[in-house]
Order: sequence, then structure tokens, then C-alpha cells
Amino acid sequence: MNSTSQIGNLNQHQLEILKLFTRELDENDLVEIKRLIVKYLADKITKMADEIWDKNNWTNEDMERLLKTHKRTPYNPKN
Repeated sequence: MNSTSQIGNLNQHQLEILKLFTRELDENDLVEIKRLIVKYLADKITKMADEIWDKNNWTNEDMERLLKTHKRTPYNPKN
């Protein structure tokens, strides 16, 4: 698939972000922008986790219990 056909699959928000990059960026700018995006997403996830924590009235003891709970699917050699 070439880049022209991939652009057609982008939504309006993604296209807006691409418009911001019409000027040439140096490597440092690109790295900094990536850091900003990662920080934004990390903050968003932390906020969501905090909301769930508050909604469930969890304590530190609950977190310790969750950390020690094994809910893995048992190994199946047929898979």
C-alpha cells in the first residue's frame, strides 16, 4: 500500500496533526514532539486509572492483593 492510499484512511484529527508538520522538523523537534505525545497519553491513562481507583474505593491493601493475584490463562500446548 503506498502512502497516498494510506492518507485516505486517516480521520480528520489525524489530518489536522499532519497539517502542523508542513514545515521541516529537525531531529530534536521530532523527539520533543514524541515526548509530549507520550506524556499526554501517560497523563490521560493515569487520570483514568485514578478515576477507577476512586470509584472502587480501593486502598493500598487492595493494590497489593491485585499485584499478587495471578489471573493468567493456563498454558495450553495445543495453541
